[in-house]
Amino acid sequence: MRTSVILLLTGLVAPLLPPRASAQPSATSAPITDIRYEVTFTRANGERRQVSSAMTFTVGGTEAVLLSIPKWTPGSYEIDNFARDVANFSAEQAGTTLAWDKLDPDTWRVRPRGVGEVTVRFDYLADSLDNGNTWARPDFLLFNGTNLFPYPKGRGFDFPAAVTVNTEAGWKIATGMTSAGAHRYTASNYHDLVDMPFFVGQFDLDSAQISGTWVRFASYPSGSVTGGPRVAVWEALKRAIPAEVKVFGEVPWKTYSVLQIVDPSYGGGSGLEHQNSHVDVLGPGMLGTPVLPSLYAHEIFHAWNVKRLRPSDMWPYRYDMEQPTPLLWISEGITDYYADLAEVRGGIVDPNGFYTMTDDKISEVTATPAAALEDASLSTWIHPRDGTGYIYYSKGSLAGLLIDIMVRDASDNHSSLDDVMRTLYNAAYKNGRGFTSDEWWATVTKAANGKSFADFYSRYIDGREPFPYDKVLPLAGLRLAHDTAHVPQLGIASLQDSSGLHVTQVVPESSAAAAGVQPGDQLMSVGGFNADDPSWTEKFRARYARLPEGTELPVVLRRAGAEQTLTARLRFVARVDSHLSEDPRPSAKARRIREGLLRGVTQP
Repeated sequence: MRTSVILLLTGLVAPLLPPRASAQPSATSAPITDIRYEVTFTRANGERRQVSSAMTFTVGGTEAVLLSIPKWTPGSYEIDNFARDVANFSAEQAGTTLAWDKLDPDTWRVRPRGVGEVTVRFDYLADSLDNGNTWARPDFLLFNGTNLFPYPKGRGFDFPAAVTVNTEAGWKIATGMTSAGAHRYTASNYHDLVDMPFFVGQFDLDSAQISGTWVRFASYPSGSVTGGPRVAVWEALKRAIPAEVKVFGEVPWKTYSVLQIVDPSYGGGSGLEHQNSHVDVLGPGMLGTPVLPSLYAHEIFHAWNVKRLRPSDMWPYRYDMEQPTPLLWISEGITDYYADLAEVRGGIVDPNGFYTMTDDKISEVTATPAAALEDASLSTWIHPRDGTGYIYYSKGSLAGLLIDIMVRDASDNHSSLDDVMRTLYNAAYKNGRGFTSDEWWATVTKAANGKSFADFYSRYIDGREPFPYDKVLPLAGLRLAHDTAHVPQLGIASLQDSSGLHVTQVVPESSAAAAGVQPGDQLMSVGGFNADDPSWTEKFRARYARLPEGTELPVVLRRAGAEQTLTARLRFVARVDSHLSEDPRPSAKARRIREGLLRGVTQP
């Protein structure tokens, strides 16, 4: 309405639009060429928590151009509807305002006047501290291309594009995109364009060569990771990356960027993967903890597994709808298994550290309602509230361990899960396609010297039976002991979501539920223990184990941006703890399998 008033006052008449037609699934934009994007972020933008985006392109006539904003960022398996954060949309050609309207909630229909260049502009609200969205401070901006770069609807994604970033003199820019000059970057297709997020502003940035390529570490705010903690980051990267490269036999990037934000408003830590970078968002309590090397290893392994090797259900990516797959347990869970392997193979942890990480996953799965891995993979898009929404991480990791052991056992340690991953990477990704479930299991069977995994699949992957630890672990000289103890429990679970964020799940009829804790609340502290501390649950149990049932304790959380304190009452439950350890007298074969798994080797 405001635009129309301005046009009338200046004596111009806005073009009349034809009657609005309902959106059709087959709607296709007029062809456009020479696509360029321009992002403007200054200190003034940061003060307004806003960034400006412009898209310029050439049209060949008056046919309507349909420009869509993605609904989601790949790697974050949820519909975010980024178009809702767009404001002040406008379109012009040769200095004259063009008519436009909405075709659907994510698509703008622009009507050119004829042959020539068209520019559309809009502002984007930059107040979401989320790996897959856009977030600003007066001196800093994180943005994802899925938020700011529209695409021509129905025209495919193979078009090249350039991006120019306008910002304050002296501010830095970090991105995985190819530089084409000062503050200008290029991508050969839309998939690459929106898969390379940007840091813009004032932040710390350094680099080192790892596995023959340059790795960059950017951290905001400046000074948040310095001295010993920064040295520790580099030590973790230098140990984990070579171990992961060995699995696939190649480095798939020219450079790799770790983009990290630390902010006190954020609880826990999260990461979101991209083909040559990843974005971490952390609360201050996460710095210097053992969780960080695991987070780095997980997100970097995704550069092979899911960004390149991924299920056919997600090949190619679509941006206008969800892309569920029953194989997310492979993309996420087995990635988590290899994050643990990268730590032990790279010497970040010793074998006992690897066993402890595995223990934690076994405990998490045991405490969660039984769920098939394929079902959990599909359901993550709707975020189930029964605690199973993200179980494909830990349970998928354990499935990877068991499959690895069985492949090594069946092949007399001549093959491993490493061979399965490498074979599929070369057969599927290198041939420009995704892999299917049948292809996955056929590759596993071939590596296992013809052993059938049909029963394992039906009972433990598509089925909900407890994993056969007692049958499989001894094949690798490992054993699982069980202890029962009565422990204090509130009924709060912190589970990892699709972007790595630890989100709150609440057990129905638990003490936490009775106190008013809700799923999705951001935990700040429980019983006086900071929820950012990865070991807070252990500390909580140690302090409250001897107090009487019914003891009141504070639960501090943030809900809808507001902090509040609830009062919960202590309850005790019987808990079975599992402890993975080495068999002191394994067979020679089992010892070879265990050592091969931990070191990343097979028999010649």
